[in-house]
Amino acid sequence: MKKLIIIFMAVIALYGCQPKEEATLVIGGIPDQNASTLSERFDELANYIEKQTGIKTEYVPSTDYAALVTAFGREDVHLGWFGGLTGVQARALVEGSEAIAHRPRDAEFESVFIYNKSLEITSLEDLRDLSFTFGSENSTSGHLMPRFFLMEAGLIPEEDFSQIPNYSGSHDKTWKLVESGTFDAGALNIAVWESAVSENKVDLSKVDVFYTTPPYFDYNWTVSNIDKTFGPGSKDKIQAALLSFGQDNPEIMALFQDESFVETNNDNYNAILDVAKSLNIIE
Repeated sequence: MKKLIIIFMAVIALYGCQPKEEATLVIGGIPDQNASTLSERFDELANYIEKQTGIKTEYVPSTDYAALVTAFGREDVHLGWFGGLTGVQARALVEGSEAIAHRPRDAEFESVFIYNKSLEITSLEDLRDLSFTFGSENSTSGHLMPRFFLMEAGLIPEEDFSQIPNYSGSHDKTWKLVESGTFDAGALNIAVWESAVSENKVDLSKVDVFYTTPPYFDYNWTVSNIDKTFGPGSKDKIQAALLSFGQDNPEIMALFQDESFVETNNDNYNAILDVAKSLNIIE
């Protein structure tokens, strides 16, 4: 019996000496553009956060907007790059989660309505009886706010277009579908549109903007209650890393279509929540 006790204590001591597996901070982002662009910017950001904070960090892609919200709710993702709507949805799932950073342009973000130039479209009212594509169904700039402004103009998408509106899944797919003539018109995030135009990806003889929405708050970095996992002060360290990222990595920051991240907070997205509730997208 004494020998068994000695063996048991030795086993306990052996396992007690094993190093604990280091917790990994997982970041994610809504898949609003092509996968290669997303991987380039998020992989570089993950490396930067790890270097600045000492916290092991990894970017994990999401298949769609809803998948990222679900992963954040399960705390499989700790830091997410969300749109206004998905950010509101994600924070509702995790007590203590916060929007901590966004781009300066996100305080006055806009959507653009584009049209195939084979048609004469100059106003939202001209879209009646035409075909139309949104972006992702869970996109703020590609669906929620465009739908809101369409309804303000007296158009109910499911009733007043020539067919049930399409959901392309991402902003770059939206302008391509309109450019090709697959759909007469569509709506997308202004930053993606401007980037595609500046890079000469868009054939402006075939597709162009006819309406730009009033401004609203949109994209944001939202973090879960991570101090419990990574130690006191972790949230502040990560926020500081985000705020300095643009200065230290201007080329990668350009992939976010701005020059820096700045501080934000949950209250800035109350209007998005109100719009989502008014359209019965959030109960």
